[in-house]
Amino acid sequence: MFQDVLLESGAQISDNGIVQTFGNDEEALKAADSGCAVIEMSHFGRLRVTGDDRLRFLHNQSTADLLQLKDGEGCDTVFVTNTARTIDLATAWAMNTAVILLVSPETRHDLIKLLNKYIFFSDKVEVDDITEKTSYFSIVGPQSDNVMRQLKLESLIDKPYGTHVHYTANGAPVTVGVGSGLCTKGYSFLVSTAAAGPVWTSILKCGALHMGSLAWERLRILQGRPVPGKELTDEFNVLEAGLWRTISQTKGCYIGQETVARLITYNGVKQHLHGVKLTGAVEPGTILTTRDGVKAGKLTSCTREAPYFGLCYIRKQCGGPGLEIKIGDGSVTGILVQVPGLARELSSGSQTVT
Repeated sequence: MFQDVLLESGAQISDNGIVQTFGNDEEALKAADSGCAVIEMSHFGRLRVTGDDRLRFLHNQSTADLLQLKDGEGCDTVFVTNTARTIDLATAWAMNTAVILLVSPETRHDLIKLLNKYIFFSDKVEVDDITEKTSYFSIVGPQSDNVMRQLKLESLIDKPYGTHVHYTANGAPVTVGVGSGLCTKGYSFLVSTAAAGPVWTSILKCGALHMGSLAWERLRILQGRPVPGKELTDEFNVLEAGLWRTISQTKGCYIGQETVARLITYNGVKQHLHGVKLTGAVEPGTILTTRDGVKAGKLTSCTREAPYFGLCYIRKQCGGPGLEIKIGDGSVTGILVQVPGLARELSSGSQTVT
């Protein structure tokens, strides 16, 4: 079993099956920065959408132009409410007979219910949860290409984000895609449970260092990837969340489209998600103020160890990168900084991905 392989590698696994750490968080983060780390992410959701209308259906449910995707292509897209409030940032892989959605663990079940709610009698669409039938992990870091070459997967190097190909390992299916969900160079592996152990072991033999969810949490905060329950809630819209790159400028109507168009046309975005360097640890949800005591926003995420870093929503009128802020009672202060995962405006053309 794959879990036995992980335990042999030193994995500490929570009661709900999440690999918390391999006891090497600092080393794994260094590998992601200068080498290559492999992250066990099987607690993330995998949904398989099939039927002749699958692309049209998903196109109408999220922000990206999915109708443009051909077999073997992919992109990031955001599911939003009819008022453009954020639900989840997902990756879509278009295949010959299906679309695979890689979604956050917090939204997996809710997204299935949401998608099924909008399937009408005449729609040729089915949504299946394949999370328990598969495993999922990613490699990140500047040496990811070297690992791919050793795995004989060099055909994916330098291909566009979301490009994916199918292989077999020990006779079991494996899909490998460009991108890790972070801004760091990387690749994702969707594998059958039978192939998970051998593929994981092969990646480690190629020089990648294993990473658990605690280190990934720090990495995603540093890079500015928003997640459900923290940055992605019904309190914030998709533009405020800095996910402009996932929004198509050319597609037609989709859930939340009218609100998004109105916000862009009338410059209606009132706050932005920022990175913030902190002088100490802070609880998410803490109110932030300017040095003059003006309420500026709210902290949504914070790293557990020094150097402390967080993500926060700040009112646009208060300022942007370089702004000094006070957190809570002022015993901790911070300064806003840019992070690579967030955008403030639409790119030229249709949606792009990081």
